Formats: sequence, structure tokens, C-alpha cells
Amino acid sequence: MSKVKFLSKEEEQLVVQAIKSAEYQTGGEIRIHMESVCKGNVLDRAAWLFKSLKMHKTALRNGVLIYLSTDDRKFAIIGDAGINAVVPAGFWDDVKELMTSNFSKGNLTEGFVLGIGKVGEKLKEFFPYQKDDVNELSDEISYGK
Repeated sequence: MSKVKFLSKEEEQLVVQAIKSAEYQTGGEIRIHMESVCKGNVLDRAAWLFKSLKMHKTALRNGVLIYLSTDDRKFAIIGDAGINAVVPAGFWDDVKELMTSNFSKGNLTEGFVLGIGKVGEKLKEFFPYQKDDVNELSDEISYGK
């Protein structure tokens, strides 16, 4: 798979650091997946990737996938059953709105960092870090074609 070049190496490091910082405070897992084009429905694609990345295999079912296809500007956030059961109605829409407002201004990195921070705060509220927590999923951004 070729890497989507939408973030510089430095920007990518800022996003990964935001994930690490958010996860340091919670037992939850956050992943970013980017690709050029989303074929079909964005939520269907994000759900397929969620499973493909084995995000449904976390112990507490508290993984969150932030998905972006860069060329056609499709974007989705998918939370697993554990986190979806406890977040208030409209939470994912609020995060998406925060991120989209930054994306539309050309602030992709800031949008990711702010969205990850907001998700991390909510994960911390319901799934606080425990001393025996294990990082179950990679913090690195995954890329498609």
C-alpha cells in the first residue's frame, strides 16, 4: 500500500504524540486511518477498517477509529460498543464538528490533535488509566491507498 502524503513527518509525529498522550490517561484505544479515496459509504468503510484493524478485540471494547479519505474529503469517527454505551448522545458529532472546522481551514494536524484530545478526555472519564493497562493497539497512523 502506498502512503497517503497528507501530513509531513513532523505533523504525523504530532498526531501520534496526541494519541500517546490521550491514551496515557485512559485504558481506551485511539487509531487514525487515512487513505486517498473512500469507495462507497464512509461509515461502511470506517466500520470495515475498524474490524480489519482488529479494534473490536480490545478487552473493554473501547476503541475509537478516526477515518479520513483525503481526496474526496470523507470523514467518520467510529467507537466500539463499550464506549458507545456510555458517551452522551451527539458526542461523536461534536468531535467531528470540532475536527471538520479545523480541516476546512486547512488545519489538518490541529484538527486531529484537538479531536484526539476530546476523545481522550471522554475515554478517561469512563475508562480511566489503570496501572496494569496495556496498549492493545498501535498508536501509529495507518494508511490505505
